[in-house]
Formats: sequence, structure tokens, C-alpha cells
Amino acid sequence: MEGNLRWSMVTAVAPVAWGTTYYVTHQFLPEGQPLYGGAIRALPAGLALLAVCRERPHGAWWWKSAVLGVLNMGGFFALVYLAAQRLPTSVASSIMATSPLVMMVIAWALISERPRPRHLVGAAVGLGGVCLMLLTGPTAVDGLGVLASVSAMLLSSCGYILAKRWSREVNVLASTSWQLVAGGLLLLPFAAATEGAPPALDVPAVLGFGYVTVVATAVAFAAWFSGLRHLPVATVGLVGLLNPVTGVLLGTLVAGEVLTLRQCAGLALVLTGILLGRARPDKRTARRKATGKEGPGVRAGGPRGAGPGRARPRPGSSPAPPRPGGR
Repeated sequence: MEGNLRWSMVTAVAPVAWGTTYYVTHQFLPEGQPLYGGAIRALPAGLALLAVCRERPHGAWWWKSAVLGVLNMGGFFALVYLAAQRLPTSVASSIMATSPLVMMVIAWALISERPRPRHLVGAAVGLGGVCLMLLTGPTAVDGLGVLASVSAMLLSSCGYILAKRWSREVNVLASTSWQLVAGGLLLLPFAAATEGAPPALDVPAVLGFGYVTVVATAVAFAAWFSGLRHLPVATVGLVGLLNPVTGVLLGTLVAGEVLTLRQCAGLALVLTGILLGRARPDKRTARRKATGKEGPGVRAGGPRGAGPGRARPRPGSSPAPPRPGGR
């Protein structure tokens, strides 16, 4: 249980950090250049992690990094950047909260990880809370912004499951860095072709990109993919509901957005959904710990190798002399 709780807390770093990016992007980063915004966010973060792990892609990971780079980084960042420019912080972050149900379905299809009833109940309760936050706010919803946010959620949900499927092959920091570098490099030519010159950055924009690159990208994605390696997809997806909670609270406390009573109820439902779907220890593991049995290699008669056909010497006695020709 302690291990699951620890990894849940590590994983929670990611959605909390991501929930802050909507406010930072909306307030400090330049508008109208989402491709450059995504590239500036991904490439420095990937290079920083690459400098830490010092491991290059090998074999099939050249194309796997490209695929995950598009799904989890390049395409995702560009769409999130666009959504953050066209939607209020609370609305943009709330749409992403539909990902737990989508991730459960994809995980069931791709890695045969069937969601448990408590995961489905938690996702349904959390989604109900998201609907209250999204559909009852006083601000009109921009259609293109919603489309960008939904597309980002679908791309990343597919990418996360593929990352979990391949995660055992390499180090987490290495695979995260490869995805970020690939996503950033893939965005650059499209940004140059469609958006022209890179945006001019003032001091607030530089600081904003610095925060988004280091905290909300390098640190957050390393924590997220570590959680995916150690926890069920359903649990990780439900922890991701902290994204809209952070976004709504930050938008209300800092950006001056209005939080209605129904949106408060929605926040309570989201937190309830996270608690319902939290990771629990395996019953067989808990039973072995309770009975003092560590695993199949430990027998009731003594340590490994002390089977029923071998008598252990009594304390203080000398071992029997070896038989002629024996070992």
C-alpha cells in the first residue's frame, strides 16, 4: 500500500503542474504561434533530460520515439497551446479530465488491462464533476478551443498507453527525453512553414517558457511516465483529474475567473472520483506479508534448499561426515 501511495504522489506532480500551464500560457506566452510554442516547450526539456541520462535511442526506439513524440509531445503541445489561448483556464483544463475513461478503454484494447468496477465508478463520478465545472460556468465556450482540447486529450491518451506498453524496454528518463526531442524537432519545420519567424520573447515570456519547460514538461512528464510504469492505467488516469482541479482553482484565485456553486460541487465530485479509484495493494501480496511468507522460494521447513529430505543439524552438534565419494 505504501508503494502505491508513494507512486500516486509522484504521479500527481504531473497533473498539478499541467493544470498551471493554462494560466501561464494564457497570461505570459505569445499568442498565435502554437507550433513554435510547443517546440520551445518540448525541445529544451528533452535536451535537458538527455544531458542527465546520457542515453541515445537504439533499435526500434528510433521510430517509437517519433510516434510517441507526435502523440505525447509535438501534436499534444501545439493543441494544448491553442486551447489555452482560446479557452478560460478552468474550461481548457476540465476537458482534459475526460481522459481517464478514454485511457481505460484504450488500455483494455492494447495491453489487456481491464478496468475494475471501482475505477469505472471513480471515472464516472469524476467525469460528472467535470461536466458540472465545464457546462455551468458563466463564460461562453469557444468551439475551436474545445476541439483543440479534445484532440489533445485523444492523442495523449493513445500515446500514454503505448508508452506504458513499451516502458519496460528502456529507462524512464531516457524514453521521456527521446519523446520530447522528437516532438520538438518534428514541430520546428511546420512552425517555420506556417508561422514564419519565431516569436519575439520579452522577459515575462522567457520566464513563462522557463517554468513550462522545466517544471510542467521535464519534471512533470518524468513523474507521469514513472507512475505509468508502476501503477495501473486506470489509477494514473484518475490521478490526472487533479489537472482540472488545479486549473480551476488557479483560474479562480489568480486569474479572477468566477467559480459558481455548481462548479464547487463539480470539484468535490472530481476529488471523490480520485479517491474511489486509488490504487490498492494486491490481496495475494498482502496475505503473504500477513502470514510472513515472502514468496514461493521460501519453504515452511526452512531456507531454500532445506527440503524435507535433508535434516538440519541441531544447535551445538557437528555436521555428519561426508560419505565416501559424495559431495
